[in-house]
Amino acid sequence: MKQKEYDYIIVGAGTAGSVLASRLSENKENRVLVIEAGPKDRSIFIHMPAAFSEPLKSDRLNWGFYSEPEPFMNNRRMYCPRGRVIGGSSSINGMVYIRGHALDYDRWAEQGLPDWSYSNCLPYFRRAQRHEFGSNSYRGGNGPVHVTAGRARHILHAAWIEAGQQAGYDYTHDVNGYQQEGIGPFDRTVWNGKRCSAARAYLHPAMKRENLDVLSGCMAHRVLFEKNKAVGIEFSRKRKVHTVYAAKKVILCGGAINSPQILQLSGVGPAERLKNLDIPVIADLPGVGENLQDHLEVYIQFESKKPVSLYPSLQPFGRLKVGLEWIFSKTGPGATNHFETGGFVRTKPGIQHPNIQYHFLPLAINYDGSSPAGGHGFQVHAGPMRPTSTGYVRIRSNNPKDHPEILFNYMGTENDREEMRDGIRLAREIINQKAFDPFRGRELTPGPKATADSDIDAFIRERGESAYHPTCTCKMGSEPDPNAVVDESGAVYGVENLHVADASVMPDLISGNTDTPTVMIAEKLSDKILEKEPLPSSEASYWIHPDWKNSQR
Repeated sequence: MKQKEYDYIIVGAGTAGSVLASRLSENKENRVLVIEAGPKDRSIFIHMPAAFSEPLKSDRLNWGFYSEPEPFMNNRRMYCPRGRVIGGSSSINGMVYIRGHALDYDRWAEQGLPDWSYSNCLPYFRRAQRHEFGSNSYRGGNGPVHVTAGRARHILHAAWIEAGQQAGYDYTHDVNGYQQEGIGPFDRTVWNGKRCSAARAYLHPAMKRENLDVLSGCMAHRVLFEKNKAVGIEFSRKRKVHTVYAAKKVILCGGAINSPQILQLSGVGPAERLKNLDIPVIADLPGVGENLQDHLEVYIQFESKKPVSLYPSLQPFGRLKVGLEWIFSKTGPGATNHFETGGFVRTKPGIQHPNIQYHFLPLAINYDGSSPAGGHGFQVHAGPMRPTSTGYVRIRSNNPKDHPEILFNYMGTENDREEMRDGIRLAREIINQKAFDPFRGRELTPGPKATADSDIDAFIRERGESAYHPTCTCKMGSEPDPNAVVDESGAVYGVENLHVADASVMPDLISGNTDTPTVMIAEKLSDKILEKEPLPSSEASYWIHPDWKNSQR
């Protein structure tokens, strides 16, 4: 390290940490240090969009967390990969660019966080984005994150979009724009055939600055305090323990699992639990690690009667061909994440905005790369957007190397089970439209015999998987909220000079993929930490079904 004291220390070089590092170091007077537990983001599997399943299962590039036995999921221990690499989870995720619904942010505002309304968040989404189609009232055209639209040129993607309209759903050309609800293309964080992670967008360009240091292979142990003032970080690197100090702020950007873990290890959390682990209590904050929320999803998979899916690309010769084309030209099947279409629907009248998200894939495959079809097929990923089941992240010991105890309580409420059942049935209805007649073969999962609620529930318990969107464990809220951990600027209650800025500060889960909202959160919090004037609020409107109280579509 060039110096022992910095102005700002950022723990975690993931999605949020990359954004904060870039924004805080724009002023060359600010000395900024970023520490990251994982390695540099050099793997070909990170940068090749179609290969994202490889880092998702890599024990070198992700933390590989597992939940405790989930009581409503046949007591399965559920896989929870989190990026442990420069770029964090933005270096291993599926690259789907989704912001959530406008009402998600207006709901936050109604919970005592007026600065987080949609009109106040949209300018930060726009500031971060460089969309290939340029800027408008919703899109950004000059930001660091390059975004390309889903091409939907594959014949099965086209069938999905046509079938959605045949089923009575609107076609929406931009689910991040005026109208989220409907079926249409999905944007992707892919640029020139390569993943555009937060590291590629923000951190790597900023690393050219002399006032920014980035250290990989550094395992954070705890925040250092003088009384209740955060003054630095203790971490280990190459089996040696180091301390480094911050003159202004320590900012945790570890995500929904690691940030509450570090807080608890540092003495910030539920007092009784910390005392039982021989951790001196700095601040008694019962909400640290609680309120864990995530999206669960299932695959509705079909055989294809025609040999039109991506199945040949999975075979040894096909993989070689795809890989060589991508290496030499950054084109072909390797240059996309293949989640180029999807949709958002409401499952019944009386729901104001979509409560189910679909991702369509022209292939029947599991995240581990296995193909249950054994040949050509396709699938729809379906999952409830605003689950009412919540869980927790709790440290097991005072050893930072011990993975914390994680419990999601997936499908723990009847509301969540009902929404998932309805989402499966509505997906089947779309697939059974005329547009799929030339392609639709045998239903593989849940299977044609799974029609009763009990059969569908059994399938969900056995086959449901995390969509890898853990959030909300360091809840942002107003001070009267007993479970609030940070205020609207990300400052941790009960201590000084300590902030959390990542997906863990979401008050509740947004309706969609979480990487893009995390970028927005980090952008907005960077201005608050630097005490800058916020961007002017937006006057852009958004669409709500005019008869949502009485109509499902």
